[in-house]
Amino acid sequence: MDVNQSKVRSIVILGGGTAGWITAAKLARQLSLSNSTNYKVTLVESLDIPIIGVGEGTWPTMRKTLAELGIDEGDFLRECRATFKQGTRFVNWRADASGTDRHYYHLFGSIFDPADFNLAPYWLAGLAGEKAYADAVSAQAHVCELGLAPKQVTTRQYDGLISYAYHLDAGSFSKFLAKHAVERLGVKHCEGNFHGVRWAENGDIAALQLSDGREIEGDLFVDCSGFRSLLLGKACGIGFESINDILLTDSAIAIQAPYSSDDAPIPCFTKSTAQDAGWIWDISLQNRRGTGHVFSSAHVSDDEAEATLRKYLVDTGVVDVRELESRTIRMNIGYRKQFWHNNCLAIGLSAAFVEPLEASAIFLVEAAANMLAEMLPRTRGDMPYVRKVFNQSMSFRWKRTIDFIKMHYVLSERTGKFWQDNRLPETIPASLSDDLAYWRSHGVSKYQFSSTFEPFPQESYQHVLYGMQASGYQVETQRLAFEEEAVRRLNQVSEIKAALANELPDHRTLVEKVIRFGMPKI
Repeated sequence: MDVNQSKVRSIVILGGGTAGWITAAKLARQLSLSNSTNYKVTLVESLDIPIIGVGEGTWPTMRKTLAELGIDEGDFLRECRATFKQGTRFVNWRADASGTDRHYYHLFGSIFDPADFNLAPYWLAGLAGEKAYADAVSAQAHVCELGLAPKQVTTRQYDGLISYAYHLDAGSFSKFLAKHAVERLGVKHCEGNFHGVRWAENGDIAALQLSDGREIEGDLFVDCSGFRSLLLGKACGIGFESINDILLTDSAIAIQAPYSSDDAPIPCFTKSTAQDAGWIWDISLQNRRGTGHVFSSAHVSDDEAEATLRKYLVDTGVVDVRELESRTIRMNIGYRKQFWHNNCLAIGLSAAFVEPLEASAIFLVEAAANMLAEMLPRTRGDMPYVRKVFNQSMSFRWKRTIDFIKMHYVLSERTGKFWQDNRLPETIPASLSDDLAYWRSHGVSKYQFSSTFEPFPQESYQHVLYGMQASGYQVETQRLAFEEEAVRRLNQVSEIKAALANELPDHRTLVEKVIRFGMPKI
């Protein structure tokens, strides 16, 4: 039989964690919806290898992912200790401001999509008065400041009065997905330690070999083995493209910290606070805070980075930081030169990794898993075309994500050596330099975001660009032809803001009610 006519029936995933189980669940769900009964999805996982476990922030796309998998939102919140996230508060990123809280928000939603009616030029012209950009175009900054949730307890699952995502416990989330994928979606879970591969004559992987002598045969293999990239990297020999000359952070110190009390407020945003050689994340779950210091080992030592994080915890209310354990993580920043080779593709850390500044890791897993599930080749002969499209799409997504993250550093006017090095022209991708040059005189245009695969929309760039208030980017506006309409819409934002402040409950109060009573069904 011609190998190109052979059916793709068996998909084998190496590695669990968030990437592995999202991919397995997505594939199994898609195949069940298409009434495909001859397919088999197997996930091979070594329980001896711990997951990284610090990817605790998501994007609003996670709501669609969970809903499509048939997961009850109340069960998810309860089992994964999840809370609601409405964006990120960036503290002291614009300029040196030790001991202060000068911040701006990157939010998930504006009242009006700037691709339909862009309020930014009118804000730049002063029509919103002294309001910060986020506060002028969105209600979420106000909601975040008040500590409110994005929905009511009576709001249907996955609906919100305003857009939202989640903070979650990564370890609990993986276990929750695994149980759902196996018990509800029919994924086969195989425990075992990876030893090697058996090759087919055409250069494909024919089977995974486990250390106990078992072989797991398959037609398509998905590498979700994390930074080790056991299949695409080591077995297939696909090289790694480092970007440590662009994104200078290569390490992180993580500490899980308690709340000051059982009824302490739960912020509904990720907090990112700039430091001398990096930044600190602060994510609030139901039972604890997940914190970490992302830093450049070329600019600060591990001990100094940990001391900075522990001081931050003391300054934010943690009584005794000496008892808290820390974990050091070395980050392999960059991406594989191909994401799919022959009959093997990588998703998650085995494919690429950038620092977690914008919580893009889980979103990019979702994007890759969605694309694989929808474009799953039916035969080996279909694979070259699907592989080409997948490689093009994921390469674009990762490079645009790198540009967006780098932009935060380039716009900063902080004076430390780390920040100065981040602004060196040779560290800035040409694509980002071109965008910034245009924005200095024109502002952000919707026509710069025409790709379906754009990870960050126009409004995300505007939130950062105008939130940072970087010098040289406050362009003079021209031809404000719809000034009256803009004023009407800016006033409407204020009205919606006031209404939501009266309608939305306290964040912790809502979470505790959901844990107790669940959520209305879809």
